[in-house]
Formats: sequence, C-alpha cells, structure tokens
Amino acid sequence: RSLILHPASTTHRQLSDEERLAAGAGPDVIRLSVGIEDVGDLIADLGQALVQADVALDATLGPPPAG
Repeated sequence: RSLILHPASTTHRQLSDEERLAAGAGPDVIRLSVGIEDVGDLIADLGQALVQADVALDATLGPPPAG
C-alpha cells in the first residue's frame, strides 16, 4: 500500500517549527512511501493527483504568468 503524507502535520506535528525544519519536515514537504502496487497504476494515480493539485493551486492563486 502506497501513502502520501504531510510530515509537518502528521508524524512531526509535536515538534516546534524550528525542529520540523531541522528535521527536513517543513510545510512544503510531502513524503511518498511506495508499496507493491502495479507501477503503471502508481504512475497514473500520481499523475492524476498532480493535475488535481495544480488545478486547486490555480483556483487559489490564479494561473501562473504567461511566458
């Protein structure tokens, strides 16, 4: 089973901001733990998740500047 998690709000949430940064678990870090699923399924799922994240980011911040 594969997992994607945000260490700053899960496994490292008990640490201070400074401790999280020193541990490499800053607010912009995600952890990907890959299981034994079919590699094609994993790639497709990650691609779909990245597209959805990009759409959500555009909805929040607006599209990036052209050029």
